[in-house]
Amino acid sequence: MDQIQAEITALKSQIQALEQERATLNINNDVISGKNDSALAMVEAYRRHARENPQLSAEVKGIDDAVAALELQIQQKQAQLAPQQIESKQLAQERQLEEAKKVAQIHAQRINQLAAELATEIRLLKGCADHLSPIYWQVYYKPFITGFKTISVPYVRSDLEVWTIVNRII
Repeated sequence: MDQIQAEITALKSQIQALEQERATLNINNDVISGKNDSALAMVEAYRRHARENPQLSAEVKGIDDAVAALELQIQQKQAQLAPQQIESKQLAQERQLEEAKKVAQIHAQRINQLAAELATEIRLLKGCADHLSPIYWQVYYKPFITGFKTISVPYVRSDLEVWTIVNRII
């Protein structure tokens, strides 16, 4: 793909060089005598100039033909390049997706690790609460901690295609 792109760049530079060469020949400045000339007068001036300078006209025509041929080559090279660019873009997207999935996997593992640690801490706290609640009731006439039946922590699971974040009840 890089080789084709380099060939296209080389062709474009050749076209630019030919266009500069054509500009130096600059038949337009010698042919057109003024802005107010009629179309018929301009055509006649171009014809007269072509008759007077057949070699120059042939050279300009040759440059124009060369530019047209090079532009056709550029179109052909770009046609060759198009499928490769599509394939390359798809590969780049797949690579980007794989990298993003690896990062997501790291975050999911960390969430699951923290969820396990949090679940352990909540269970330990519940053990403390179960131990302290009877004494706390006797002293303060109310529970020490409530709400343990509805405690949940997030957990990430995957079926290898779709990832789901669920709440696990502790």
